Amino acid sequence: MSDTYDQLETRSPDRREAELFAALPAQIAHAKANAPYFTRLLADVDPAAVGDRTALSTLPITRKSDLIALQRDAPPFGGMTTIAIGRLARVFASPGPIHDPEAHGTDPWRTARALYASGIRGGDLVQNCFAYHLTPAGSMFETGAHALGCAVIPAGVGNTEMQAQVAAHLKPRAYIGTPDFLKIILEKGDELGLDLSSIAIGHLTGGPFLPDARAYYEGRGIAAYQSYGTADLGLVAYETPARAGLVVEEGVIVEIVRPGTGDPVPAGEVGEVVVTTFNQAYPLVRFATGDLSAVLPGESPCGRTNMRLKGWMGRADQTTKVKGMFVHPQQIAEVLRRHPQIGKARLVVGRQDANDTMTLRCESPESGEALAASVRETLAAVTKLKGVVEFAAPGSLPNDGKVIEDARA
Repeated sequence: MSDTYDQLETRSPDRREAELFAALPAQIAHAKANAPYFTRLLADVDPAAVGDRTALSTLPITRKSDLIALQRDAPPFGGMTTIAIGRLARVFASPGPIHDPEAHGTDPWRTARALYASGIRGGDLVQNCFAYHLTPAGSMFETGAHALGCAVIPAGVGNTEMQAQVAAHLKPRAYIGTPDFLKIILEKGDELGLDLSSIAIGHLTGGPFLPDARAYYEGRGIAAYQSYGTADLGLVAYETPARAGLVVEEGVIVEIVRPGTGDPVPAGEVGEVVVTTFNQAYPLVRFATGDLSAVLPGESPCGRTNMRLKGWMGRADQTTKVKGMFVHPQQIAEVLRRHPQIGKARLVVGRQDANDTMTLRCESPESGEALAASVRETLAAVTKLKGVVEFAAPGSLPNDGKVIEDARA
């Protein structure tokens, strides 16, 4: 068994599930009582009844894509926080703009667990190359490193030559930042004739960690690991030495749902990542990130027993304009709701004779013109656009999380 951050990581899955859902009703009650947005959203919800995943899946979704409007209409945080803004530790502004709160306390974003899994330990010096101005990533990882007992170089972004010179002089053991910027620093060090060999670990996030970058760092003797999180939630999942997907963080509940809905998909099917946190100041309940992923079967070979995600697999918001009108994944979900004999559907938007076309491909054990005509009628009623309906065998549509595929050249 590998070295783990604490005993939570090796709990039996049944014990973890029981402990998380034993704590969840109190968190939902806290959100409902103290955050005005959730007071309204969960008005008809009995927190004591939300004791398992089935019950959780009935609660309404809050989408990240809605935060801009929610915060504009109810500043500063859309009514989602439980404490006054002046009692927070930090307040951030991410692109959008979306404003993010950070509460006081040790490791408020829970990143220490991911840094530990990367091999970073107390007493290490780390060069943190995430931004410290307005956006939260710099603080997010500095607080995690401090929780481990590390010293931090608050390097931020840019100033590549100075970054290389600082690393050569101070000799940090680890880099924290985006996957591509470490390579830029190393190459600048090579150009300047600097020794940057002290960097043995890279903790990478904020962008795709592609195979060529992984091979580059391996070639330089750097063990690089990735994690996944958001500015709203903090850490969601992280890579371990097993290199077998991303292990879900112990302080969140993750669901994978069909894009455009709050309905959980079968295990292994690609869908949207939805997260519920136990953050007392910002108690997000069923927060839809807009990111696609899938659950990997089994447990990690490293000995950690929590759910594993395959990794970031694209965006769930597939809204597409057809003949001048927007078509949303939620609309395709509504078509399926009205035709329960259809298990899964994919709207393919094409182009023919200078006109947009729509074909709704449906997995269904049933077929025939009568059903096709009924589905066409529903599609037109929901989207205000006409389309063709085709049937496919159950399990034949691609497992990529796409509800709307724009196939126009």
